[in-house]
Amino acid sequence: MPQIRLTTLNARYIHSAFGLRYLYANLGELQNVSEILEFGIQDRPIDIVEKLLQHRPKIIGFGVYIWNVAEIGSTVALLKQIAPEIVVILGGPEVSHPPDLPPIAELADYIVTGVGEISFRALCEQILNGEAPDEKIITGVESPLESLASPYPYYNDEDVRNRIVYVEASRGCPFKCEFCLSALDVTAKPFTLDRFLDEMDVLYRRGVRHFKFIDRTFNLKIAASVAILEFFLERMGDGLFLHFEVIPDHLPDRLKQTLEKFPPATLQFEVGVQTFDPVIQRLISRRQDNEKTKENLRWLKANTHAHIHADLIFGLPGDTLANFAASFDQLVALQPHEIQLGILKRLRGAPLNRHNEAYRLRYNPEPPYNILSTRDIGFNEMQRINRFARYWDMIGNSGRFAEALPLILADAPFERFLRLSDALYELSGSTWKIALRRLFDLLYRVMTEFLAIPTVEAKHVLEADYQKTGEKGLASFMKTEGYETSKPSRQNQANKRQQAFGH
Repeated sequence: MPQIRLTTLNARYIHSAFGLRYLYANLGELQNVSEILEFGIQDRPIDIVEKLLQHRPKIIGFGVYIWNVAEIGSTVALLKQIAPEIVVILGGPEVSHPPDLPPIAELADYIVTGVGEISFRALCEQILNGEAPDEKIITGVESPLESLASPYPYYNDEDVRNRIVYVEASRGCPFKCEFCLSALDVTAKPFTLDRFLDEMDVLYRRGVRHFKFIDRTFNLKIAASVAILEFFLERMGDGLFLHFEVIPDHLPDRLKQTLEKFPPATLQFEVGVQTFDPVIQRLISRRQDNEKTKENLRWLKANTHAHIHADLIFGLPGDTLANFAASFDQLVALQPHEIQLGILKRLRGAPLNRHNEAYRLRYNPEPPYNILSTRDIGFNEMQRINRFARYWDMIGNSGRFAEALPLILADAPFERFLRLSDALYELSGSTWKIALRRLFDLLYRVMTEFLAIPTVEAKHVLEADYQKTGEKGLASFMKTEGYETSKPSRQNQANKRQQAFGH
C-alpha cells in the first residue's frame, strides 16, 4: 500500500511531470511505498481527492506551479476537510519564496522550497519515523548533479506513447534577466555528458521520439550542444523531433554547421527575444546583442529547417505601446515561424519585483498574476494588447492565413494588426470560440472596411487560405457578387510575395 503519493495537475494531458519523477527517483528505499499520480487542471478536485485517498496514504506531496495553484488549492482544501490527518507537503516554484506565498500555503503541513530531491526524502523519512519536524518551511538542499538518481526510467510506456518527454542536459542559467526565476541561479551546471547520452539512448530505444529539453540555455556550451545534436543526427528518422531553448545571440560556426544537417520537421528552437529596446534590457539586467540576435535569426531561417518560435513580452518596466510596437515590427521583419506575445506575469521571487513601486506594476491578484497596468501603460491599453496577442495566435501563428497575413501587415505590421484586432473585437465582442468560417468572414470585413484592402485582393487571398483548411461549403464572403472573378493583378501578387511573413 502506498504511504506516499506524489502528485500534480498538468496543464494538458500531453504534458508529463518531470519534477515528480525526479523526487520519486531519489526516494531510495521509500520508493517501495510511494507512487506518482498525475491529473489535469480540467479534472474536478473532488474526483482528484477520491483517487488520492485510495488506500489512505500518510503523505501527499503536490508540485505547485503558476498554472495549477488555484486548482491545487481547491483540491487541498477538500482533502483537509475529508482526511485532515494526511500530511500535505507542497513544493515547486509557486511556494518556494517565503514570505511571498499563495493562500494554499496556509493549508499545508510542510513546504519544501527550491530543489527538493534530497530534502523531500529526508522530510518523509522523519514523518514516517514519528519524528516530524516542528518547522513548517523546509529549505531545499542542493546536491551535486552526478549524485542524483535519474528520473528517466520512470517515464512509463503510456508516457512514451502519448506524452512529451522532458529532459535536461544542464540546470541553471548564468544570465540575470529579472523577469525569470532562473535569474536566481548562480550559474548553469551540466550533467555528465556520457551519462546523459546513455540515458537518451535508452529513451530512444524505448520508443521516445519527441524530446523537449528544458535547459534554459541549451547553446551555452557549444561542445556539449554539438555532441548532443550529433547523437540525435545518428538516430534521425522515424518521427524524431527535438525542442530546444536557445540564446539568440550565440551561434558559433561549429554549431551552425551541425544545425544545417537536420532535415525538415525535426528541430524547434524557442528563442527568447523579449524586447529589442536597449534601455529596458539594461533596466531588467538582460544582456543581449540585438544586432547579433537579428543576424542569427536571419541565418536560421535561411540556412536551416528549424521551426523558429520567438518570444516577446509586453508590460516590462519602462515599456510603452511605442516600444513594444518597435520590437514587434523588427521581429516580424525577421520572419520567425511563430511569435509568442507574452503578457508579463508576476513570478514570486523574481528580481523584477524590485521595480513594482517605481514603475507602478499592478498585477492581477489571481493566477496567473498577469500585469494589469504600469506607470506607462493604462489598463485599457493592456486589454487591447491582450486581445492583440490572442488574435495573433489565431491569425499570425496558426498558419491558416499564410496568404492573407502579408496583405494585413503590409509595411506597418504592429499598427495594422492592432487596427485589425480592435475591429475584430468591435465586430465579434470576443476573442474566444470564434468558429473558423466566421473568422474568415470577419477578416474579410475588417480587411476591406477597416484596412482599406481592395475587395478583389482580400477575396483572393482569403479564398486561397480557406481552401487549405478543408472546411466544407463556402464562407459568406465567397458568395458575394464578383467572387468568381476575384483575381489580383500580377503586380499585387509580386508585392504579396515580397511581403510574405514566412509561414
